[in-house]
Amino acid sequence: MTYAFDPELAPWVPSLPQVDLADYAAVRAAEAAALAQAPAYAPSAPVKIRNITVPGPLGETEVPVRIYTPADREGPLPGLLYIHGGGFVLGSVDGFDSAATLIAAEVGAVVLSVDYRLAPEHPFPAGVEDCYAALLWTADHTDELGIDPDRLGVGGESAGGGLSAAVALLARDRDGPSLCFQYLGIPELDDRLATPSMQTFHDTPFWHRPNAELSWDCYLGEGVRGGTAVSPYAAPARAQDLSSLPPACVTVCEFDPLRDEGIAYAQRLVQAGVPTELHLYPGTFHGSALAVPDAAVSRRMTADQLDALRRGLRADRPQR
Repeated sequence: MTYAFDPELAPWVPSLPQVDLADYAAVRAAEAAALAQAPAYAPSAPVKIRNITVPGPLGETEVPVRIYTPADREGPLPGLLYIHGGGFVLGSVDGFDSAATLIAAEVGAVVLSVDYRLAPEHPFPAGVEDCYAALLWTADHTDELGIDPDRLGVGGESAGGGLSAAVALLARDRDGPSLCFQYLGIPELDDRLATPSMQTFHDTPFWHRPNAELSWDCYLGEGVRGGTAVSPYAAPARAQDLSSLPPACVTVCEFDPLRDEGIAYAQRLVQAGVPTELHLYPGTFHGSALAVPDAAVSRRMTADQLDALRRGLRADRPQR
């Protein structure tokens, strides 16, 4: 199928690596190799980084968390539980280190990036429960972390966006920590795969319907997706009630199979009385901002993300 990609993105598309979740072990190995060769990210302001583990769900395991603290700001600061992407199967704290560092430096927030367990080795609810356990620990240690408890949010990209939506639902339904904001970047929300964009985009870069099918099968187990027993904490689009959730920012890309489920979720949030902004970027595809960061539309997406986080977390713009 031919796509009207943004003129600055289109020349890069033929050379982009193919991602096939059918061989997720090989993709993980390729990710690790590429990460080892990548230059270190240098933030515009100093950020202190440390690794810890926090108690996991029901004390069954420990969850690795990487904490990014702006070194040039005085607290209490906003806090963001950051959840990486990867279709529930790929990704890591290391792979999204630059994204978390950027947020800490440019938003002036303490960022806690969660290295949750991945499917298919650890299917639902392992990943989302790890993330919720990290949120509970964060809320219990705001003084130690230098976080203002009234300015604690959750956010992530792709599967991380879907997990962020699920964590917000869990926090509401379990009378958990109060969240001031949820950032749902190109989120993976709906296992039913019935939207027009999901039915149309079978060969888009990085993410397409075949990968979506494999992603949900890994996360939920074979034969579960699309059925009647899928939890809204696995697929937040299944939630019947979206009221009383924190204000949201949802982003979607034009040529992304996840586009329409993100739009639909944003619309339902608005209808439920949740203050929500929605950004749709023409000519883009899933992960295009990471693949071609210097394109004008990619720079705009990054700037919009940082601005949304500043507003949602009520952060002061860092002084340089």
